[in-house]
Parts: sequence; C-alpha cells; structure tokens
Amino acid sequence: MYFITDRGDVPKGSTEIFFRKVKFWKEDGEEEAPPVFNVDGVNYFHVKIVGLLFVATTRVNVSPSLIMELLQRIARVTKDYLGILSEESLRRNFVLVYELLDEVIDFGYVQTTSTEVLKSYIFNEPIVVDAARVPALGPASLFMVWGESNKEPNECLAPLSQSLLLQMSLEGYILTSEIDGTIQMKSYLTGNPEIKLALNEDVTIGRGGSSAYGYGSSVGSGSVILDDCNFHESVHLDNFDLDRTLSLVPSDGEFSVMNYRMTQEFKPPFRVNALIEEAGALKAEVIIKVRAEFPSSATANTIQVQMPLPSYTSRVSFELEPGAVGQMADFKEANKRLEWSLKKIVGGGEHTLRAKLTFSQESHGNLTKEAGPVSMNFTIPMYNASRLQVKYLQIAKKSKTYNPYRWVRYVTQANSYVARM
Repeated sequence: MYFITDRGDVPKGSTEIFFRKVKFWKEDGEEEAPPVFNVDGVNYFHVKIVGLLFVATTRVNVSPSLIMELLQRIARVTKDYLGILSEESLRRNFVLVYELLDEVIDFGYVQTTSTEVLKSYIFNEPIVVDAARVPALGPASLFMVWGESNKEPNECLAPLSQSLLLQMSLEGYILTSEIDGTIQMKSYLTGNPEIKLALNEDVTIGRGGSSAYGYGSSVGSGSVILDDCNFHESVHLDNFDLDRTLSLVPSDGEFSVMNYRMTQEFKPPFRVNALIEEAGALKAEVIIKVRAEFPSSATANTIQVQMPLPSYTSRVSFELEPGAVGQMADFKEANKRLEWSLKKIVGGGEHTLRAKLTFSQESHGNLTKEAGPVSMNFTIPMYNASRLQVKYLQIAKKSKTYNPYRWVRYVTQANSYVARM
C-alpha cells in the first residue's frame, strides 16, 4: 500500500482509516470501495496498479480525474526508476521512492512527473529486484481500480522514529544532547499470532546497569544506554534480560510498542558553523555552513535553518552557492529572523549561505551576542542516530504456509537542533 500526504492538514492516522474503510467497505449495498470517497472531511483517491494501491488524500475540493492521472503518472515514474513495480521493490527502495515523491510534489503542489527532468534531482540509486514472475505494468493496468483482487495485506512493520534535541557551541562542542524515540508496530497479520521483536544485545536500561524495570546488565563502552523507557501493556518482558527480546500479540492497526529517552552522547548528523562580522558602520555579514556528517547512502529532506538577527536589522540580501538547486533564503522582518530552506542534503555534502545585513542604527554591543543561535529542523529517512536497532521481527510459531512480510525502517528528525553563536 502506498500513501501520499504532503501538507500536514490530514490526520496522521489517515493510512489506518483508509485501510479500514477499504477492507470492510459495506456502504450503499456495495462490497467494494469506490475509487473516491470521503471520511471526516478528508477525500481519499486511489487506483490499483498490479496489485498495489496508490492513494492520495486532500481536504480541498479538487478534480478527481486530475488526482487519478497524477497517481497513474507517479506509478509510471516509480516503475521507470525501480525497473519493476512490486511490493518487494517498493520496500527495498523506500528511500528512493521517498525522494521521488518529494520532488514530484512540493507542499501539495505538483512540480513535475517527467522521468527525464527528475534525473537532475534524484541522487539515490535503485536496488535491483528480480523481475521473474512479476506481472508487467501494461497500459491497461494503469486504469485498474479497487476490486481487481481481494488479496488482504499480511504484513508487520516496525518503524523506529527518533527526535533529536541537541545544542552545540560555536566551536562544534556538544553542550546538551537527547534522543526521544518510539518503536511503532503496524500489524496487519491474519490470526494475530505472537510476535518476537529483538533489540541489539548491548541495550541497557538505566545508567547504573539496572533500572526500575529490573532489566539491566553491565554497562560496556559500546553499550546503547536508555535513560528510561516504557512498554505497551501487551508487551511481555520475560526474556528481555536474557536476549533483549519483546513478546507480544499485536492487534490489528498501529500502536507504540516502546518509548524511550537517552542522553548518551551520539555523533551529530550535522555540523553547523555560523559567523557574523561587522562590514561597516551600518552593515554586517553572516556566513552559515552546514555539513552532513552521515553516510552518503542517506539523504536529509526538508531542512530548515533559522537564525535570529539583531533587532535593528532593516534589510538582508542573500548569496546562495553557484548552481544551488532546491534552496531558498528569506528575511522575516516581523521577528527579525533569517530563514534558509534546503530541499535535501546528501550525506557528506556541505552548503554555505552568505547574507549581507543592513542596520537602521549602529551596533554598540557584541553582534555575536545579539544574533543567533542557529537552529535546524530536518528529517533523515533510514538513518539511526541512537544505534538502537530492531534486529528482527519473528513469528513465535513457524509455519510453512504462513510467511508474512516483516520489515523495519528508521527515521531521524530534529525536534530542537541548535548551534550556539
């Protein structure tokens, strides 16, 4: 199943709502959901292509034929890049598909659906999936809608999402650091079997090697130390102290298996350097450099860099890097703030912004104290800052006839990422 939301005005549970409505549709005497329907003010559009559901959501009144055409073109572009459309190819190329959608649609507005144009903006390489026994995406199949097949999803997903709270000095030293994380469970398994979820063996709860939970071990230098955590009521911890496995019988849908917080020092995904210097009686110059410290296999998206400027700043002119693509800088005069947005940064990449400030009065203090700190917001799919891992998802009782899809993905984002001036 494939879902598109882009403006943040649609509820987070829209995926679950769509799944429930389509799976148990019994309205107007019909057994199958129509291609377009509305639930609680949200319009759901979907087409079925080679067994995959491509879905779009919106709260505004738009032309259904326009959305259907967009979904079909997204399917075609995705196939052009992956070589084949299947559940396996989408799972293995999650980051690439995420990057494609980010370029095709920007804040709910379609930018381009041309494969040739997108080549200039897409950096990830596809992971090749064997095309044997997978049906081709022919012209007729582009117009297939729900009802072609009643195959029910049989999968178990465990997304691990993390929010970073980090403060760094101007010299790059970490002043404070914290990670708040959640392991979600999205289960659509028939029969609700018992699941075993294993974490890495060096996980320790509590800095003293023990905790209120009673699950601790000796703390090694390479240990992943969780300051505290809590588990869903359905989780059994009988074997956690032995092999760091959680046992549970998940109900259909999405819920949080585990929430955790850690203040253990970690490698920052970005290095931020900011400099402000006087350039005359009523002028100054700001230089901000952002370097991605994570591997080139990962890509950060929707990066927002902000920096408060002196209260007497009247005008700002910007100088972006030559050939900069997907970058925008602006001066918010109302709150005297510099804003720099970058659509993406590939791991290892470095970008620089120069800004020339004009003041309405002379500065009689320290510009460094009157400006800053620099803050960042970003999202990095498939990047794990904490080193906490879901080693595997396993069905407790194995069966040759029961072979669901089980997969894990990681997302790191910044909740508060600050570089002090």
